[in-house]
Amino acid sequence: MKRNNFRFTVTMLILWGSLCFAQTDTTQIKDDFKPSTLNQPGQDYPQVNSQGYVRFSIKAPEAQSVSVSLGGGTPLAKNEEGIWTGTTKGPEDEGFHYYHLTVDGGTFNDPGTLNFYGSTRWESGIEIPAHDQDFYALKDVPHGRVQQILFPSASTGTSRRAFVYTPPGYDKELTKQYPVLYLQHGWGEDETAWSNQGHANLIMDNLIAEGKIKPFLIVMTYGMTNEIKFGGLRNFDIKPFQTVLVDELIPYVDANFRTLSDQPHRAMAGLSMGGMETKTITLANLDKFSHIGLFSGGSFSMEDVDKTPGFIDKVKLVFVSFGSRELENRSGRRGGFFGDPKANADALKQAGINSVFYISPSTAHEFLSWRRSLYEFAPLLFK
Repeated sequence: MKRNNFRFTVTMLILWGSLCFAQTDTTQIKDDFKPSTLNQPGQDYPQVNSQGYVRFSIKAPEAQSVSVSLGGGTPLAKNEEGIWTGTTKGPEDEGFHYYHLTVDGGTFNDPGTLNFYGSTRWESGIEIPAHDQDFYALKDVPHGRVQQILFPSASTGTSRRAFVYTPPGYDKELTKQYPVLYLQHGWGEDETAWSNQGHANLIMDNLIAEGKIKPFLIVMTYGMTNEIKFGGLRNFDIKPFQTVLVDELIPYVDANFRTLSDQPHRAMAGLSMGGMETKTITLANLDKFSHIGLFSGGSFSMEDVDKTPGFIDKVKLVFVSFGSRELENRSGRRGGFFGDPKANADALKQAGINSVFYISPSTAHEFLSWRRSLYEFAPLLFK
C-alpha cells in the first residue's frame, strides 16, 4: 500500500493538463541519473538521481497524452521521435514505490520496470536508494529459503497459497525446531508482498548473520482483504480469514515444518490492513499468539487490554510502529489508527506490559516504514 496510488486523482490530471506539461526547474536537479535497480534487464528508464528525483522515458508515438502517477502526478512531454520524457516535480521518499502510466486515459504499466502486486493489480515498481538500505541489502551471507506451499482449506473449498521463509541451516539441522512469525500484507497486496517489496528474507538473513536474532520461520499468506473495495474496509469481515489462518494454515505449518508449536513461540504481525487483521485475530486467540506487531495498522489501548481476559499474562510483546509522516497527518486518520498510539504504548508499558513503540524517520505509509519496522521487531521476538 502506498499513498501515491491514491493521490493521483482526475483533478490532478486536469490541473497538470492546464499547465501544458510544464516541468520542474531543472537547474537545481543533479544530472547524475542512473537506471533504477528494479528495471527490466537492459532497460535504461526509469532513472533515479542522487537526490531522489525520477526521470521517465516512454515510447508512444501515437499517444496524445502520457503521465506517471509517481510524485502526485508527473506529466511527460513528447519529442519528434514519439518519445515521452519527464522528471518528477520533487524528490521521492527513500525506498520502494508503486506507480503506473496513464496513456490517453488508460492505465498501463511502465515496460521498463518490474511489476509488483499492489492496489489490487500488478503495478510498476521503483526503488529510491535509502541511506540505511544496508539492513535489507543482498549480501554475501548464508541465505534462507522462501518456498511456496499449497495448503488445504475446507472452509473455502480450495487449496490456498502461502510462502514460508526458512532460515539458513534449516535443511541441515534436521532435529532443530523453530518459532514462527505469521506476517501479513496490506490492503491491495497479496502473499508475495513481504518477500518482493519488503525483502523480509534478506532482512532476516542479515540479522541472523550478525547474530542479532534467534532464527525463526516466517509464514506469509493472502489476507483476503482485496475482496472488498477501498473505502469500504469498515465492512470487512475478518471471520473467514481467521478460520483459514487459525484453523487451517497454522495446523498445516506445524504438521509440515519443524516448528515450536506452542503459544510462547508463535507471533503475528502485519502492515496497514494486515496490522488491523493481526490485532483482531490475536485478541481473539491469545492462547495461540504471544508476540504481536502492528506496522501502520492501529495500536493497543488499555481499553483493549482491560476487555481481553489474560492479556497481561499471555502477551509477551506488543510492538507498534508508524512512519513519522503518518503521525504528522493524524488529523487525516492516515495509517488506519485513531487516538494517540504513542500514549497508548506508554500506558501499556506503565501497566507492566512489554510495549515497544517505533517511528520510522522521514517516511509515510510505505514499504521503507515497514522494512524498518520488521528490522526493529524481529530482534525482540522469542527472547
